[in-house]
Amino acid sequence: MDIWQTTQDAVQLLFSGDMVLWGIVGVSFSVSLLAITLVFIPALLIAFALAYGKFPGRWLLLSLFNTCQSIPTVVIGLLLYMMLSRAGPLGDWQMLFTQKAMILGQMIVCFPILVSMMHAAFQNSDRRAWETALTLGASLPRALLSLMWECRFPLLAAIIAAFSRIITEVGCSMMVGGNILNATRNIPTAIALESSKGAFAQGVALGMVLLILALGLNFLLSFARGKAHLRTN
Repeated sequence: MDIWQTTQDAVQLLFSGDMVLWGIVGVSFSVSLLAITLVFIPALLIAFALAYGKFPGRWLLLSLFNTCQSIPTVVIGLLLYMMLSRAGPLGDWQMLFTQKAMILGQMIVCFPILVSMMHAAFQNSDRRAWETALTLGASLPRALLSLMWECRFPLLAAIIAAFSRIITEVGCSMMVGGNILNATRNIPTAIALESSKGAFAQGVALGMVLLILALGLNFLLSFARGKAHLRTN
């Protein structure tokens, strides 16, 4: 394999507007963005309750969320496959090998990550922001928004980490999506398929998309932090 030639071919694919390649990118981004959007609010509320609430079993629940982060995505995909298959309890939904199944799988993958990291953000926040907002007569949603603004950078880091996790995972997407072209083939599954066939140009091009995404997200977080630091000085 000529690495230089493969890289040139990959760059050419990116800038030539290849419909297959950009269709794969579109599937990957649409599925992952929708998955994280659907779980963001529930994860935020649960993380806040775990950080500021006092109820029995709170630390046990938090431990379960922390443990769920380490479950391999292929195991989640296998369990979801068995649930959604025709013989499974959710077979009537007819979701297997569809984008809906991929979204559901990615929701399960990123949910504990969001809860754990947002809990840490709230736990390390200044409680006076929450208490002051309530004292001044703010409603609960408005007080929560004030607290979120105080710890916006750790919350943004949690979102970036969860999104990076699901847009690069391959096990769950392969199991429940089936890697169907123009339907459920996303960036990680396409890279795995093309590499197994020895067609590395498309895999390298898709890898470049993920690399650019990672750099862009980290630049966004660093820029936001830097801008806020300049305002406080």
